Amino acid sequence: IFLVQQFNSAGFPITNLPLKLALVLGTILLVAFVYITWLRQIKPIRKMAVFLRELFFILYITSFVYIILGYIINPPITITQTVELLRGNGLRRDYISYNNMGRNIKLAAMAAEDQRFPDHDGFDVKAIKKAIQYNEKYPKKQRGASTISQQAAKNIFLWQGGGFFRKGLEVYFTFTIESLWSKETILCRYLNIAEMGRGIFGVQAAAKIYFNKDAGELTKQEAAQIIACLPNPKKLSVKPMSNYVRARAQRIVAQMNNLASDPDVQDIIK
Repeated sequence: IFLVQQFNSAGFPITNLPLKLALVLGTILLVAFVYITWLRQIKPIRKMAVFLRELFFILYITSFVYIILGYIINPPITITQTVELLRGNGLRRDYISYNNMGRNIKLAAMAAEDQRFPDHDGFDVKAIKKAIQYNEKYPKKQRGASTISQQAAKNIFLWQGGGFFRKGLEVYFTFTIESLWSKETILCRYLNIAEMGRGIFGVQAAAKIYFNKDAGELTKQEAAQIIACLPNPKKLSVKPMSNYVRARAQRIVAQMNNLASDPDVQDIIK
């Protein structure tokens, strides 16, 4: 119901979403029916079903506990951080509190990544519509529409890359953190764990490495330059700075100036 309400509104160009959801649910019901009427009589299959059921509930409860803990503390380590560490890219990070981040980096993140962050419930339907229309017009230049909440959910609980299964989990975690966490908590977690350079995670580590200062001391321009690398932090960097990062940072500063007077934005970055 949540998916249909959010992503099947009038004029939203996702094809046959109710039908696709019905097929998934129908398949689950069919498998359940076959298991109950026949397969559970086979002892090894019944044992496997019991094991999978218990595993599912263990994972579900663990994830929910982790979500509750995430409201209080930053994640000890994420899948993305672990992967980068194993790849030999290192793990440079320094978690800081929301108040110590300063206004500029928070404002830059919203200006560049999610200007409707204070107002949506985790999914920016308007941005998704525009992205789909753009991608249909320019199939070789794909544009995403993930909100800060979606990116936080992906970076904290999941792994990089696409795929139907990962996207489905992302919807669940995004909806859950939007329901249980404040906007400030979501933004804090995101800015502490987002990759901002090869093996560099979080605004404090980025500020120290690129500008030799704390995140709270970043100017608008410096904050914009760090955020400008987020689309592809493995290729984009503040030092050395490409023409793309420099130009994007200037656009972000302009958007920061436009957003700064918004009362909802001011409430979040205060």
